[in-house]
Amino acid sequence: MKKSLKYIIGVLVLIVIVVAGYFSFGGGKKAEAETVTVGIMSGSKQDDQVWKAVSKTAKEKYNLNLKFKKFTDYSQPNKALTSGNIDLNSFQHYAFLNAWNKANKTNIEAIGKTVIMPIRLYSNKVKSIKEIENGATIAVPNDATNESRALYVLKNAGLITLKSNSGLATVKSIAKNPKNLQIKELDASQTARSLSDVTAAVINGNYAQTAGINYKSAIYVEPVNKDSEQWINIIAANKKNKNKKAYKEVVKAYQSEATKKAIKDAYGTAEVPAWDIKLK
Repeated sequence: MKKSLKYIIGVLVLIVIVVAGYFSFGGGKKAEAETVTVGIMSGSKQDDQVWKAVSKTAKEKYNLNLKFKKFTDYSQPNKALTSGNIDLNSFQHYAFLNAWNKANKTNIEAIGKTVIMPIRLYSNKVKSIKEIENGATIAVPNDATNESRALYVLKNAGLITLKSNSGLATVKSIAKNPKNLQIKELDASQTARSLSDVTAAVINGNYAQTAGINYKSAIYVEPVNKDSEQWINIIAANKKNKNKKAYKEVVKAYQSEATKKAIKDAYGTAEVPAWDIKLK
């Protein structure tokens, strides 16, 4: 009986020692969440709604805390990424990034696709592209990437053709202009305001939204095809950090069914999840 008692006491003491050691060395404690800082543009409630869904997935599935630094100027997020003030950014498309790297001699790389926001052609004067008359004036953004994108929209709408291998297209890239359209180059923020003066205008989604224009009123929507691949938005990292596990997990958190649902709830068809679409 005494031997049994000593045996039981010995076992209990051993259990206490093991348990104490387990907790002393951090056992049973959930690993501390890693924080990843993502640079984004100061956007709308819809943007916040989408990133809230991404953050939830990142926390629950990958034990990551997403911290956001918001910017008001498109030149800021890539500078902040290069300087190390943020870990990732998510605000630009491939064409913008390629132009940025070339102009600034930086090494920023896309590590994952997010969405494409089809750019649209709007008009207060005609209801379809077929009604656009000879000599009509079409307003397009005047910055390099958005002007090119707008010209590709006009190309896909059948209004103009572009020279092959145009790259970033300009008005000089127009090969055929059967309706002799007058292309009016404006600051992107002014294209929505120009609708009272021109026949039609190619307007970026954010500026259309700011101007209170219903995206469903567009007379033509940019198709999601090979031409538009360069306009797919991305998550970007410095080249030296592109393979970091946590950064890849941020991409996985974004490219989830929960995010896809959040995008649909927030934007309807104004934004399209782009990570699993097939381009024709």
